[in-house]
Amino acid sequence: MAGRHEQIGTQLSGRSRPRVDPRIAAGVVALAAIAVLVGGAFLGLVTEGAANLSGAVSAFDTYLFRIARFTLWQALLSTALSVIPAIFVARALSRHPSFPGRRLLLRLFALPLALPAIVAALGILALLGRGGYFADTLSALVGGRWPGIYGLSGILVAHVFFNLPLATRLFLEALDTLPADQWRLASQLGMGAGPSFRLIEWPAMRASLPGTAGLVFMLCITSFTIVLTLGGGPAATTLEVAIYQALRFDFDPARAVALTLLQIGLTGAVMLVLARLGATTAIDANLPVAPRRFGSVGRGETLANAMLVLAALVFVAAPMAATVAAGLQADLWRLAADDAVGQAAATSLVLATLSACLSVALAWSLVAARQALERRRGADAPGWLERATGTGAGFVLVIPPIVLGAGWFVALRHTDYLFAAAPVMVATVNAVMAMPFAIRAIRPAHDAAAERNDRLCAQLGISGWTRLRLVDWPVLRKPLFTGLAFAMALSLGDLGVIALFGSDSVQTLPYLLLARMGSYRTDDAAGIALLLGMLCLTLIFLADRFGRRAP
Repeated sequence: MAGRHEQIGTQLSGRSRPRVDPRIAAGVVALAAIAVLVGGAFLGLVTEGAANLSGAVSAFDTYLFRIARFTLWQALLSTALSVIPAIFVARALSRHPSFPGRRLLLRLFALPLALPAIVAALGILALLGRGGYFADTLSALVGGRWPGIYGLSGILVAHVFFNLPLATRLFLEALDTLPADQWRLASQLGMGAGPSFRLIEWPAMRASLPGTAGLVFMLCITSFTIVLTLGGGPAATTLEVAIYQALRFDFDPARAVALTLLQIGLTGAVMLVLARLGATTAIDANLPVAPRRFGSVGRGETLANAMLVLAALVFVAAPMAATVAAGLQADLWRLAADDAVGQAAATSLVLATLSACLSVALAWSLVAARQALERRRGADAPGWLERATGTGAGFVLVIPPIVLGAGWFVALRHTDYLFAAAPVMVATVNAVMAMPFAIRAIRPAHDAAAERNDRLCAQLGISGWTRLRLVDWPVLRKPLFTGLAFAMALSLGDLGVIALFGSDSVQTLPYLLLARMGSYRTDDAAGIALLLGMLCLTLIFLADRFGRRAP
């Protein structure tokens, strides 16, 4: 009888013991992996700084603060030059929702997101450089030899090239979600362009402005490749480029630690300020109940809008066209037979594939864990683990790739594994940097599918591989491929980590492109840029098309 009671007690205790959810366990593992990567970098920085404390403290000199001031100044100017024109370009596109070529124009505005920064920089140099297509015209305008678009001007042009289309699309998305009833009422009241902008369009874009400007500012303050290729010297150097120079050229780890700590503090402060300002793109969520309509757009406004959109189109398309034109002038057959180019291309594809798969796995694990924790807690307040799997993953954006690379560089520099660790560092750092974007692609579809299917699958006993194949995969296929493609494109074009860990034995296409530019082999650099750009754009198009196929 006593044994029977013990057996029943064991069964009851087993039933009362909560079962470990594999989704939550996967999320914990993902968080632990991210913590190891970030914590290892910080440990390396702290250890190096403690070993040479006087050198790290003395590095906080006037030169360091001048670099910090330039970092903030160029980011502020780039944000203003990107966001302010984007308001009017987005409004012009919104006022004319059905002109021929509008969809193609919006697709073109999406291309800079997939284009590696070093490719865009080379395209800008092909247009406005010392030997660019417009060099003679610009020389005639300045009354002497055109010196090229290096320094602050080159940085600003490159940043606006990348961020003007992004800000335009974000503002246009805000305008497109306005209730159609507002447009119908404006049409009935005979509102002109001025009142429509003041009363309808500007409030929507103003709600989106903090989030859009904050995103652009963060992209500009953590820009490494553009400043490295277009900065033009110590007068136009940001903190990230100074970190790279301190490690690879000056061999001054103490200064690199000081620069890194200042960069982390700067980006963290910016993130806190943006959070206090309520940086969000949320706007009126009312659903339209009538087809969208406008009052008549005057001929003068139509002409002004057309000129504005055309100017934005030329500004975005010209560097791409220059990249293609310069690349086609290179000896592509010779480059294709070059062993260094072939090895760099293969290395880039392998590392990008590994990085993208790891990024999607991390993102999926965190998304699934957050949703499982939310369902488990019910009406209770979210715990720290749920918050970490939800919004905590986005804080990795505060730490730029060059900072993580610098931490591990100083941690490994006394070992024999410094350059041997290059593939691991490139793949893991790029995966973590792309993870927040993959989460944004996966989470909406995952949460919606879980809300619809969790209870039914539990009642029918569908779980594991069967649920993944029959229920989850048809819904998540496109978001997963979108995240995978975006992560691959980011990794293919990344120059941050490989710039520190790259060597003759481990080279990617961006690293080789930078090396050819540094040795003044501009034709080879143009051909490699064309190859790299086509790889990234083809990847985006194929993944998008495959993801749209019917399940």
